[in-house]
Amino acid sequence: MSTILQPNGIASGDTTQTSTVLWTRSTVLGTVTFEYSTDRNFSTIAGTVNATVTDPLLPVKTQLSGLTAGTKYYYRVTNTAGAKLDGEFKTSTALGKRQGLQFGVAGDWRGELSPYPAIANAAALSLDFFVEHGDTIYADFPSPVLPGVDQATTLAQYRLKHSEVYSDRFGSNTWADLRRSTSIFATIDDHEVINDFSGGAAAATDPRFDTNSGLINDTSLFDNGLQAFQDYNPLRDEFYGATGDVRTDGERKLYRYNTHGNDAATIVLDNRSFRDTPLPGVTDLTSAVQIGAFLAQSFDLNPTNGQPTASRTLLGQTQLTDLKADLLDAETKGITWKFVMVPEPIQNLGVVGASDRFEGYAAERTEILKFIGDNDIDNVIFVSADIHGTVVNNLTYQLGPGQQQIATNAFEISTGSVAFDAPFGQTVAQLGAGLGIIDATTKAFYDSLPIANDADSIVNDKDDFIKQFVNP
Repeated sequence: MSTILQPNGIASGDTTQTSTVLWTRSTVLGTVTFEYSTDRNFSTIAGTVNATVTDPLLPVKTQLSGLTAGTKYYYRVTNTAGAKLDGEFKTSTALGKRQGLQFGVAGDWRGELSPYPAIANAAALSLDFFVEHGDTIYADFPSPVLPGVDQATTLAQYRLKHSEVYSDRFGSNTWADLRRSTSIFATIDDHEVINDFSGGAAAATDPRFDTNSGLINDTSLFDNGLQAFQDYNPLRDEFYGATGDVRTDGERKLYRYNTHGNDAATIVLDNRSFRDTPLPGVTDLTSAVQIGAFLAQSFDLNPTNGQPTASRTLLGQTQLTDLKADLLDAETKGITWKFVMVPEPIQNLGVVGASDRFEGYAAERTEILKFIGDNDIDNVIFVSADIHGTVVNNLTYQLGPGQQQIATNAFEISTGSVAFDAPFGQTVAQLGAGLGIIDATTKAFYDSLPIANDADSIVNDKDDFIKQFVNP
């Protein structure tokens, strides 16, 4: 009965040393009771909080405070019909202590591809937390919950898309299993609203949005997408105040900085809500002129002195300032690892599709990586998603296009998708063939290779092929 009356399960999130957010959705109107304890058997109740369901499509949540650091808590959620579900979460370790850290990260899952066997093992791993890393729905892809609708537009439609990915299908609900056992952090990429949008751009630059509004992050389509994302995730409801920047003034804040003892700090970024209009993409990979122009524009070169101006932004100045301050704070406090959760890659993957990644905002990318190096901030790992493949790379930067690559001690881990049509390698090979940079014979050779092979050879599997293709 619980899975019918609470079809998306229960969840905890935004967990710190002393607080968390508990969440559920009930199809029965009325009171939902949240109880929590440090005892699995609930022999002693640490607290009880009630919430009221007024809409069967609108989840309810409550924020707990006054918790003890480094502690496992158990909670149970009961609705007015008596349906009950149990879950657990861990609070973060206090500063000055080291208890080790194990967490998971994944992004990119479409509703029609549920129930997501890719994460079926995660609930049993005793993770400290899990990061839902953007494209948590595909609002602009058709799926069973909205037959015949290619793009969600209303708040109700966006909520249905979120409910779909957290619901049972074929007798399985892997996200509900994970979210009841592991506290989550979550951020957006583009498909929570619409493909490749730029929240800090003028609405008039994108006909998909209400052109009567100022910026895209002021439009009803953006607001509906972000509100549904907030509704369906156990997150604190935070907004920026008067920042002095029209991009962020009064806007929803998904940026999070958390510490996990002296083992690690995590910084969760919002790559979408405040970015400038993307540059026109490179369409001719044989044109040195077109590629050169793109690279120069990505560095915002001042035509007078040829130096980067960093006038274009992906993060927005407010978020960029917070990122720098929190990286410094973590280093000053003696925290070993700094994980920057960035929904889209910061590593260089070439000019194809670069407009939508950090490469299209190269001056700001350089500013971040140079700041890390100049301030001797050690052990910075960027963790990304979006490209539907696992790609690990060291990070270098340039002071301008064509200049030397300057090494950093930072690197990036890009994670594969939970559920999308084809993974990164197959997509890259097909794209290369379509662009004419992989001929038919070479594509046939790629297709003939096994996915992976541990034998020591230059190119003996698809992974080796893609590495040789991407690395240059």
